[in-house]
Amino acid sequence: MEKVIDESIQGSALKTESVDRNARKLYIESYGCQMNFSDSEIVASILAGEGFNTTSDLEEADLVLVNTCSIREKAETTVRKRLEKFNAVKKSKPHMKVGVLGCMAERLKSQLLEEEKIVDMVVGPDAYKDLPNLVREIDEGRNAVNVILSKEETYGDIAPVRLNSNGVTAFVSITRGCDNMCTFCVVPFTRGRERSRDPQSVIQEVNELWEQGYKEVTLLGQNVDSYLWYGGGLKKDFEKASDIQKATSVNFSGLLAMVAEAQPRMRIRFSTSNPQDMTLDVVTTMAKYKNICNYIHLPVQSGSDRILKAMNRLHTREEYMKLITDIRRIIPNCGISQDMIAGFPGETEEDHQDTLSLMEFVKYDFGFMFAYSERPGTLASRKLEDDIPEAVKKRRLQEIIALQQKHSLYRTQQHLGKVEEVLIEGPSRKSEAHWMGRTSGNTVVVFPKEQFEVGQFVMVSIKDCTSATLLGEAVGLAENSN
Repeated sequence: MEKVIDESIQGSALKTESVDRNARKLYIESYGCQMNFSDSEIVASILAGEGFNTTSDLEEADLVLVNTCSIREKAETTVRKRLEKFNAVKKSKPHMKVGVLGCMAERLKSQLLEEEKIVDMVVGPDAYKDLPNLVREIDEGRNAVNVILSKEETYGDIAPVRLNSNGVTAFVSITRGCDNMCTFCVVPFTRGRERSRDPQSVIQEVNELWEQGYKEVTLLGQNVDSYLWYGGGLKKDFEKASDIQKATSVNFSGLLAMVAEAQPRMRIRFSTSNPQDMTLDVVTTMAKYKNICNYIHLPVQSGSDRILKAMNRLHTREEYMKLITDIRRIIPNCGISQDMIAGFPGETEEDHQDTLSLMEFVKYDFGFMFAYSERPGTLASRKLEDDIPEAVKKRRLQEIIALQQKHSLYRTQQHLGKVEEVLIEGPSRKSEAHWMGRTSGNTVVVFPKEQFEVGQFVMVSIKDCTSATLLGEAVGLAENSN
């Protein structure tokens, strides 16, 4: 999910089908949020046209790329260690070139390229179409850099290569950049201002994925609810658009309906949402179409109005709680998850208790919880003192995690005794005899394989649960599989 860090896939080497005519090998690792993993698919697609097949073996690579993240310090530290490893390999393979892509690339370009001299190429998230030129530059022995942020680039005309895909679920990027200047976040500075992709190119990609056998897509963006297509250009310039552009514009609920109608048997998800942009027309559209999943990732970051203001979150605690109430009224069984930051600068014990009480009100299905770490380049790093002791951050984070685990168990227990539609994604991590899939509300379900196959929608009777997983038995194919 956008801005959600899936620890299980961090640093995975991405592998695609080989093209016979391609003679060179590309090794690409990705770190950070799902947007970065989606971008790596775009990069692999562009470089496939330049003679590169991907490889998961570092030792045979001609070009090594790391797609980076600046959201958390841990990711940057890991990437630096990986660059040291790549340079050690490079000593025995002088022709091997190393490049850094993405958010960290934009922020540390001069440091990586000129001061430390640990990479040959630095490419920002809007410059991937320039990769053929940049590769030629480094082939000729020169360093190459392009970190220019674009006002137009959406990569809507690039068909991504699906990397490490299960063949069932896929991500479709619909926006790039972000206009929400949250003080803890570096994304607006590394990915630029917000712009949306042509809806017809989104529909085309979704249709192609269905033809390739995919059964679920997630519409992806730093802030999908803010999607607005009016013929191209920045979201912030919409007020300057012509009357006809405004009259024919497509907002997120409109795009969601178009995608749902284009492929009525395909499951549709989206991520990430932002509370101030999450409008009720989106929720009513979700309720209208059976194939739009009943799940919203709705980051709140804090339950304290004082901290929300310091974070420059453009919503209040009360507004967020009203939004939750409205969602539950329109879609009673909607799964809702959160992002939460513990120990933001200036956070008092009272602020922390406000966060815990908000969690008690919502009782999220699951969440992504972090202790605050100062990110260079953010407004918070420039204007706010990181004044909460590490021990206090850790204790508050543990209290948030413990409460979330309690709520997660409460939510999974609501499924006991019910029969739910599950899309089979692949084998369970713990048992080859079991399948793993997800409900519409995004809860993981594990059940015996029997005669069922990957990519099928099956009805599963829920018998037991943990705080994270439903356990059950399939009772037959779902109506959607016919």
